[in-house]
Amino acid sequence: MRRHRQSEPNERCALTIHVQPRSHPALVLNADFRPLSYYPLSLWSWQDAIKAVFMDRVNIVQHYDVEVHSPTFVMRLPSVVSLKTYVKPSRQPAFTRFNVFLRDRFQCQYCGSDEDLTFDHLVPRARGGQTTWENVLTACSPCNLRKGHKSLREAGMHPMHLPWRPTVHDLHDAGRHFPPNFLHESWMDYLYWDTELEP
Repeated sequence: MRRHRQSEPNERCALTIHVQPRSHPALVLNADFRPLSYYPLSLWSWQDAIKAVFMDRVNIVQHYDVEVHSPTFVMRLPSVVSLKTYVKPSRQPAFTRFNVFLRDRFQCQYCGSDEDLTFDHLVPRARGGQTTWENVLTACSPCNLRKGHKSLREAGMHPMHLPWRPTVHDLHDAGRHFPPNFLHESWMDYLYWDTELEP
């Protein structure tokens, strides 16, 4: 997989994970049938999925209409697999640049740009501001330079959202806004099953 920027009509340019449909990746679910991650979407190559099947680490949930052959067996490629052993997600997501960007949906919190992103300290470090979830937000380089070491009031800038400490659920929710360019039909029942259904 590789990342690229993809433009959609009437939509902002979004960071998209590029998946080759002909590579037949398998969606990997936890033992509770939820994806291990939404962004990037938890996918394995068909080779890794088959290896996990033979190592008895996963159950095959759905198949592609494609087979692989060897001298001794024929097997349909799995399109969805679930882990046999539940992997307990972290209670608190790691405080990383990527997770700050994901929380803020890869968007400058001052102007809305998705270009040349960095992060800004709400209370500048020169004034005692800490590098924490609650004091760091996503900003494009021009806005970051404009704010500099000034306070929000001094700079006359107003973020769209104040920074906060996200939960794993918050990051999964944000990740669902950045699906890969390819979603196989067999994956759909497992990607959004924990969202509220429309009446």
